[in-house]
Formats: sequence, C-alpha cells, structure tokens
Amino acid sequence: MSLVVFESVKQIHCAECRSGPLRHLVREAGVPRCLDCADLGHLVYLPRGDTALTRRAREASSLSAVVVRFHRRRRRYERLGLLVEDAALAGAERACLADSEARARRRERDRLRRAAEDVRFTAAFAAEIVRLFPGCPADRAVAIATHASVRGSGRVGRTAAGRSLDETAVSVAVRAAVRHTDTEYDALLMAGVPRFTARARLAPRIDAILDGWRSVPRDRAQRGWAS
Repeated sequence: MSLVVFESVKQIHCAECRSGPLRHLVREAGVPRCLDCADLGHLVYLPRGDTALTRRAREASSLSAVVVRFHRRRRRYERLGLLVEDAALAGAERACLADSEARARRRERDRLRRAAEDVRFTAAFAAEIVRLFPGCPADRAVAIATHASVRGSGRVGRTAAGRSLDETAVSVAVRAAVRHTDTEYDALLMAGVPRFTARARLAPRIDAILDGWRSVPRDRAQRGWAS
C-alpha cells in the first residue's frame, strides 16, 4: 500500500510543530502533519510525466509516497507525482540518461542508413530515367529523381511502384517534371484554369518533349557506332 501525501491549496499548519502554511502534508488520524514530522522530510519531489523515470525512481527508493491533490470540479483526488529518496532519483536519472543516449545513437545510425539508402535509390531512379529517356540530360534526370524520391513526400518515387522502378511510375515522374518545368502549367493554374483543362491543353507539347527524350542523342549514337 502506497503512502499518500496531500498537496494543499489552503492555509494549513502542522498540528505538531505548527510550521506552515504547508504545501505538502500527511494526515494521520485526520490531523495534518508536515513531512518532517511524518518522517518524510528527506524525500524529494518528482512530478509526474516521465514514466520511465518515475518507475525507476520508485523501484530504487526504499521509501516513497504518492502526492495527490483534490480537484474540486471533478470531485476526486488526482495524482501529481512521487516523493522518493534523493539517491534513488539520481540513479534513475542516470539510467534514463544512458537510455536516452543509446536511443540518440540508434537514431543517428538509422538516419545515416536511410540517407545512404536514399542516395542509392535516387541514383537508381535517375539511371532508369536515362534508360527510358536516353535523350534526357543527365543533370535533369538527377533533378527529377531527387524531387520524386524525397522520403515522406508521398510523391510517385516513394510509392510501391516507384520504389520498384516501375516504368509507368518513372514515366509519370518525368512527365510531371516536364509539365511543371517546361510549360506554363503552373501559370495556368494560378490564372484559374482547371487542372484537367490545363493538362489537356499542354499535352501535345509535353508529348513532343518526351518523344524527343526517348530518342538517343546523335552524339551519343555516334560514339556508340564508333566503338
């Protein structure tokens, strides 16, 4: 059974030593006593909020007490925290800090791993763009792949099809890039033109650009013949 300490909102004094007004008090047979008179004065207050710290401090403390306060509107006592031994709290804080540092190191390792995966995936996506559209400039392919494959963006490169380098998904990413970069599509939207109307109006120009990119550039073809 847990010892209970009350947080007072009234001007209450200790019935034994007359100290007060008391913030924390113990009631023994209905009589208020301060923590020193109740032999709890050596304990330190730990507010609620950190579950791991609270659990460790309570387990390590040979003497502890639950601190509560009466909520008038809800008509019930609510838990505010614990009183625990200072050494127990210090040990719990060290243990939680070690856990926090371990989690930080793990997060950093995961971040580096994800960054390396993103670099490899973006390179593979760009290579697939060049394979499907050999006339696309290499720097443009990298820019399209980088934009389409941003982690957490929800763009086509992060879909299941995009991650598997599906030809349709890659083509959709390239077409979207051409639409926004090489045409006045964005300006049409800002002018109030409906999206599907703007797409239909610009489709022939986009198709012409993509058809040109599907052809191998003459200088690259000549190098291939020479080899």
